[in-house]
Amino acid sequence: MNEHEHEARKASIVVFSGDMDKVMAAFIIATTAAASGIETTMFFTFWGLQAIKKRVSTGQTLFQRMLSLFFKDIDRIGPSKLNMGGMGRWMFKKMMKQQNVTTLPELRQMAIDLGVKLLACQMSMEVMGIRREDLIDEVTDVVGAATYIAEANQSHITLFI
Repeated sequence: MNEHEHEARKASIVVFSGDMDKVMAAFIIATTAAASGIETTMFFTFWGLQAIKKRVSTGQTLFQRMLSLFFKDIDRIGPSKLNMGGMGRWMFKKMMKQQNVTTLPELRQMAIDLGVKLLACQMSMEVMGIRREDLIDEVTDVVGAATYIAEANQSHITLFI
């Protein structure tokens, strides 16, 4: 195996968006990579943390508690377009069910089962008032950007979603 082939065995994905369609794309790519034998890491930051958050209220300060009103869990996030006050989320979920598309919670579980590393951004969590116990238990670690950069530096595939 040459050096380039070795590099292709790792994928790193930054999940910055908390939009349903973008989170879905991130998990589809991550599970496909992991199922193909590629060591895969997902780094969740800012709104992307919604994908690994439990259904709990967060925030200690007034601003953090206000922000938590807009911060959902994976099953309640809406699409990037046509959300229409939650109607878009309902409509997309209904259409995806009709087409037998895997749900976001199922995709996340599939990623966990395939050994995808789920990393949470420490700085984003501090800013948004999210504690480790507010995240799903399967989160691999809470880390800083330097840890993600070290992961990405070893990866042939790097994505920002």
